[in-house]
Amino acid sequence: MGRRHVLGIGGALGLVAVTGLSTSAALARRPPATGAQLRSAVPLPPAFQVPLPLPAVLAPVSRSGGADRYEITQREANLEVLPGVRTPMWTYEGTFPGPTIESRRGRPIVVTHRNELPVPTVVHLHGGRTPAASDGYPTDLVLPNHWPDALARTSHGTASGHSPEPTGQGGHGTPGMRGMQGGHPAQGGHDMQGRQGGHAAQSGHGAGHGTHSMHDPRAVVTTLTRDYAFPLDQRPTLLWHHDHRMDFTAPAIWRGLAGLQIVRDDAEDSLGLPAGRRELPLMIADRAFAADGSLEYPALDPTLRERPGVRGAYAAGVLGDVILVNGAPWPVHEVDAARYRLRVLNASNARHYGLEAVTDDGRRLDLVQIGADQGLLTAPITHRSLPIAPAERYDVVIDFSGVPVGGRVRIVNRLGSGRTRDVMAFRVARKATDDSRVPRVLSNDLPAWRRSDAVRVREFSFRAGRMRGDHGWLIDGLPFDPARSDVTTRLGDIEVWRLVADVHHPVHLHLAGFRVLSRGGRPPLPHDAGLKDTVSLRPGESAEIITRFDGYRGRYLFHCHNAEHEDMGMMANLEII
Repeated sequence: MGRRHVLGIGGALGLVAVTGLSTSAALARRPPATGAQLRSAVPLPPAFQVPLPLPAVLAPVSRSGGADRYEITQREANLEVLPGVRTPMWTYEGTFPGPTIESRRGRPIVVTHRNELPVPTVVHLHGGRTPAASDGYPTDLVLPNHWPDALARTSHGTASGHSPEPTGQGGHGTPGMRGMQGGHPAQGGHDMQGRQGGHAAQSGHGAGHGTHSMHDPRAVVTTLTRDYAFPLDQRPTLLWHHDHRMDFTAPAIWRGLAGLQIVRDDAEDSLGLPAGRRELPLMIADRAFAADGSLEYPALDPTLRERPGVRGAYAAGVLGDVILVNGAPWPVHEVDAARYRLRVLNASNARHYGLEAVTDDGRRLDLVQIGADQGLLTAPITHRSLPIAPAERYDVVIDFSGVPVGGRVRIVNRLGSGRTRDVMAFRVARKATDDSRVPRVLSNDLPAWRRSDAVRVREFSFRAGRMRGDHGWLIDGLPFDPARSDVTTRLGDIEVWRLVADVHHPVHLHLAGFRVLSRGGRPPLPHDAGLKDTVSLRPGESAEIITRFDGYRGRYLFHCHNAEHEDMGMMANLEII
């Protein structure tokens, strides 16, 4: 086994496999990344030359009936990502990132997605407090026209086009055998009160074997279109929508299926935070490019039609050697000598970043965190370096007033090397008045859950495993099965979850925001503050989170948001009754 393969299956994991080191000894080395990096075959541009693009704001097609309605077409487009190079991408509305949806707390929206791509898709609004029917469960496919019916049935057992009936979600679908789900005991993790459920027999899900052939009796499949309804009864924050198709989430996001949504409310608007052109959404993502300008990705089936998975060296995660911000390589943005609000999302499949703001004379600027995944903190927290895992969001204020006109501030990634150490730059263009502020109190509505409020404690392990002779990623020793019941909880219950990892695993809960209670038995880290929906577990680390399962009943998910891990089994069902 070569060195590249050793590193490719996850740093410490590879050391265990090849050298026989004990897991604890290998993980004590804390590798800075889990995954293997692709190398672009096209000349790459110098950093800080391309202007930072700002995603267009999508206009609603109507505002009647108490909801704002939007339409998004998922389609292929040839985009200029690298200067002078055309790159075929899968997009929302022909751009990468897709257009941003601006929304208001409590004002429902309905988004009609039309799938003109060559494969099925699913849309998940990450961080959304969304009814299960619109949450983007991985088997609730939107099929393209002329998708082979037999393949649809083989994939998930619910083909549209046979005895179609309205689903209330756009298009037509077949709910299919909803009453035949029984026989699978609840897994429930390791319930610390002695109610650990049994485990049903599983089929394999490794680097080249997905749940692709698994039957899901509850899937609702539509053809061509689907209406996703979002009540937006939630705190104001930055959300993002991305593809969530069973077994193929990672390559679909890599090809461009990602976009932003911002939720606002009057209370936040009244705080006086930097706004208008001094509020910048920043979607950070790494990619790699083939010699012809197309995106390089190690898919076992480049058509993304039948066989899921990636080549073995990339089973721990796919890393690119080009850092994009809002779809541009290492961009630069002109700013006033004033405060700016940066809404930062890590939309990378597997890359972690340690973000710092550094002037040309080596001075580090404060990163004043005002919000987390699920909205504003109670009070600001000042960082010099901010770690951000895949799918995490941070709301940060940077003050450029102390930088001379003409000066530059680079956003660097201290977890990167070579070109991946640079992210983007700001150039201070002019002096300016600034009436913005960062209040000492930002919000007073964060939930105050206490450990003693929890009705149960569960424990879950996130670890590599072997299935049918292939590499996979498991939760409590099991790969994902859409037909299995894993965790069942009651609406309104408060629970504590203990999460344990072997390598980097950013763990995401659908529907529920949570607070981080501890890491490794110690208090949480400064960047764990606030209400989150994704927690970054580092190699060998454990963390405790507390949450209340409220909002809606139905079938949801929790999973690792390393997208390759997710596709290779590291998801589980969460049923709220």
